[in-house]
Amino acid sequence: MPKESDQPSNEEDNQPDSRDSGGITDETDAAKELEQKRMRRNTPSPHRMTPQSSPPMFVSVEELMETAKGVTNMALAHEIVVDGTFQLKPPEPAEGSLEKRVKDIMHKAFWDCFEAQMSEDPPMYDHAVKLVGEIKETLLSFLLPSHGRLRGQIEETLDLSLIQQQAENGALDIGRVAQFIIGMMGSLCAPLRDEEVKKLHDITDTVPLLKAIFSVLDKMKIDMANFAVKSIRPHLLQHSVEYERRKFQDFLEKQPNALDLTRKWLEDANSLINGKEQSKVAGAGAAAGAGHLSVHNHAYLCLLKWDHSAAPFPETMLMDQVRFQEMQLELEQLTTVASVLLIVYNSAGDAISGLPGLMDRLKNTVRVLLADRHTPSFNAEEAFATIGERMCVELEECLSKHAFSPFARDRQSALKGQIAAVSCPDNPILRLIDSRIQTYLLAFLESNPHRSPVALPGGLAPISKELEDIAVRLGRLVNFNKLVYSPFYQDLLQAILTDEENANIET
Repeated sequence: MPKESDQPSNEEDNQPDSRDSGGITDETDAAKELEQKRMRRNTPSPHRMTPQSSPPMFVSVEELMETAKGVTNMALAHEIVVDGTFQLKPPEPAEGSLEKRVKDIMHKAFWDCFEAQMSEDPPMYDHAVKLVGEIKETLLSFLLPSHGRLRGQIEETLDLSLIQQQAENGALDIGRVAQFIIGMMGSLCAPLRDEEVKKLHDITDTVPLLKAIFSVLDKMKIDMANFAVKSIRPHLLQHSVEYERRKFQDFLEKQPNALDLTRKWLEDANSLINGKEQSKVAGAGAAAGAGHLSVHNHAYLCLLKWDHSAAPFPETMLMDQVRFQEMQLELEQLTTVASVLLIVYNSAGDAISGLPGLMDRLKNTVRVLLADRHTPSFNAEEAFATIGERMCVELEECLSKHAFSPFARDRQSALKGQIAAVSCPDNPILRLIDSRIQTYLLAFLESNPHRSPVALPGGLAPISKELEDIAVRLGRLVNFNKLVYSPFYQDLLQAILTDEENANIET
């Protein structure tokens, strides 16, 4: 990621900027950030049950190890492809953990020893030379093949044999070496790190300076890794479909029953569409294709209603199970928020319709109060009672501010009762909103990208932005999954629909 080189090159023109190489900036409001953090923390881990059908084939340990390696590589490539915001983050031990304590103790011992050496008269530079060697290797690792001049400068100035001789003869100017390192870091870092590199010039003591240099270099390593991820993503997109399909085929050859759960998933979706008296959708030509597509899209929506604690996930969807869990929790939250707001606006009438800022304020209030919904300590009755109280307070203030008639006590009591009823899964308003969300998501999956955008059903306007975000993420997962596993899905769906047709003929 250098900012200068021997000659202009396309590679250098595409170096990461502050948007690409740093951590991802959360641009959502505080309520959404709090909600999503807690959702992720309480998302249950995927459970995997082994299907009991045909006996497994004998597989050698070597074959299993090779398969495991392939699956690991496939999972990483999949993560990079389907998550456009995927970035590496520095590994940090949990606060208070044994690993964290050991790491802190070792770091403190090293830097204390280094400081003791530098405090001697004359100073001992054993540790300093080793640190300069590590810094040199790090700087060289940042260079591209076209950076010959920079490489030559680093090799010449950070010549360890020469630095060692200078140290032994008491002629080493560690400050000059450090300033060269800082200057080179300024040339190689992403713009995001410019301020941090500049601040290094203000540190005069050798030990704190080298310590700070290593801290910034660690961040630059992550920047470079994320730049590499961004660079290889287009190439992965071109090859990952065939790669994942081939790896899954290898796995399928070793585990012939590895599609049992996927078949059941598709069968259940087909039954859901057709009901008890299923129609004959299997056949030739376009009719069969339409039947396959309909069953398949409904099957993906079923994953957003999945009971992860009771039913194993389809084999072809395992790498995205956590993503579907997160979307499921988000949708549950959005369904409740939209239901509450629909009740509030119907209760208050035209007086608050279209008032700027009110909708967002009410939405954020509800989301904050529901942020702990998926934690064991969450008290639904208390939370929805609080939501009712807050909605009434907000409405009273808003009506008073705009010189409308006060919100009568009997209407407040009715509103609180309706909001409290939303905590029940069978609440008709909750079910109505949920049905409209499912309709919107299905239309999104079935829509043609070249046609007009999918129409938003009534009552979903307050959550339109969040809902569209989920729809886009869902569509990306679904489209990629279809590309990878389409041959397997076609065979399974054809078999399911053919069996259904035969059963109908017999009856």
